[in-house]
Amino acid sequence: MRVLVTGGTGFVGAHSVAALVSRGHEVRLLVRSRDQVARSLSPLGVADVEAVLGDVTAPESVEEAMAGCDAVLHAAAVYSVDPRSAPRVRETNARAAEIVLGAAVRGGLDPVVHVSSYVALLPPEPPGAVLTPDSPVGRPLGAYSRTKAESEQVARGFQDQGAPVVIVYPGGVIGPDDPYLGDSNRAIVEFAKSGLAMRGGGPYVDVRDVAAVHAAVVEPGRGPRRYMITGHYVALPDLIAMLQQITGRRGRIVATPAGPALAAGRVADLMQRLLPARLPFSHEGIWVGALQPHCDDSRTASELGITARDLRVTLADTVQWLADRGYLPAPRAADDRSRDTARSEPSAGA
Repeated sequence: MRVLVTGGTGFVGAHSVAALVSRGHEVRLLVRSRDQVARSLSPLGVADVEAVLGDVTAPESVEEAMAGCDAVLHAAAVYSVDPRSAPRVRETNARAAEIVLGAAVRGGLDPVVHVSSYVALLPPEPPGAVLTPDSPVGRPLGAYSRTKAESEQVARGFQDQGAPVVIVYPGGVIGPDDPYLGDSNRAIVEFAKSGLAMRGGGPYVDVRDVAAVHAAVVEPGRGPRRYMITGHYVALPDLIAMLQQITGRRGRIVATPAGPALAAGRVADLMQRLLPARLPFSHEGIWVGALQPHCDDSRTASELGITARDLRVTLADTVQWLADRGYLPAPRAADDRSRDTARSEPSAGA
């Protein structure tokens, strides 16, 4: 199939392009800069991908890029919880979903894959409920989370009409080969360096597992579907302990209660608007972690035969990649024995 991918030079998008190509699909990208294509895809072994210059918020660009395609993977979004990015987040994410999904449905593409997020379903309803692909759309705080909920409403609206829209819900996506060092991998850097966290947690998933699911759902004739891709839930102090084991660095782990952390996040957001340097945390990120959202991805395993690799393997690969590029010091002692024991690729059911 010829698949149009939006956001194909980003972290999730680039890995998804690699997974689609490995399955024999022909991929076309809608990009704002052709120069970024090679920088994002070459490290993944992908070359000679067709690219159309344009913007996901411009209907003409989207229709031009979509001409002759059979399916679309809409992975484009401004992903940032930096309050300074809020205007661009609000201007882009929901609008892009309306334009891309709408053009694909009108054009008869099948499937139309929309990359949502578990944050679109926050806070859980009722409080404390485990999130599933059928959980109601939430009313989250923060510009990014709110626009993902708005985009989710758009995608579900097309599903309600019977359109072959497939919605996928990644957790916090981490892993190697991140072209822009997005907020999730940036958080790994901060956790590893500081040992500071809050008494919360969330789902973390390997970008390669997310890409495997994206490639697996590109199959026509299956109708509207939804899948969680949320990997493993981990408490933030436990995440830091795992990072310390991988890096070989020891230090005190400080876990702040959620209340004071949220208050600090509000202050940080006010300061961030005045400071040029990026602060290590934000109110929106802290709010998500304070909810401690648990997710059920059993449908992904049962229908697609894909399960998440061990989180220790993902963290080890992420730390090594971050160290190779100077974001973290080189690990003092690699925990090769536990890494080899834990290593597992996404498993495909028979």
